[in-house]
Amino acid sequence: MYLALAVWGEIHPMRYILEWFQDNGFSIGGLIGAWHANVATTGLVWDLTIAAIALTIWIIAETRVRRNWSALWAIPATFAIGVSCGLPLYLFLRTRAVA
Repeated sequence: MYLALAVWGEIHPMRYILEWFQDNGFSIGGLIGAWHANVATTGLVWDLTIAAIALTIWIIAETRVRRNWSALWAIPATFAIGVSCGLPLYLFLRTRAVA
């Protein structure tokens, strides 16, 4: 279930980002500007940023204790794709047996 949620968290939000690029051209600055278009979207950006930082700290702390190095893959997934992918990916990797 966690892996299915990670895939969904990768595909579903990315659809909207790709649609935005299609409508507005490939502009990272423009995309970031759109994220801060009003106070509601700015609040959401900060909410997700804080969640991503908290998840990263949790992943690093648990990886040091559990020695589950493959779980570190969830960090780039979180920042390159989003928390909607990184969190379920980490939970999937965390629930697997550590070799």
